[in-house]
Amino acid sequence: MPKQKTKSSAKKRFKLTGTGKIKRKHAFKSHILTKKSKKRKLKLTHDGLVSKPDQSNVKQMLRLK
Repeated sequence: MPKQKTKSSAKKRFKLTGTGKIKRKHAFKSHILTKKSKKRKLKLTHDGLVSKPDQSNVKQMLRLK
């Protein structure tokens, strides 16, 4: 049986933390930044965690389960 491949899009977008949580980047930080406030852009800079309901989908894409 062949090896299962991870989704290329998922391995570029998500990283695993040491405790097993999944890190992600925030959206809306790539362009049209002039109309967004400095505070909003700063909050979008920091990484977030994948929400509980989405974790199973992301783990499946990364072939963790």
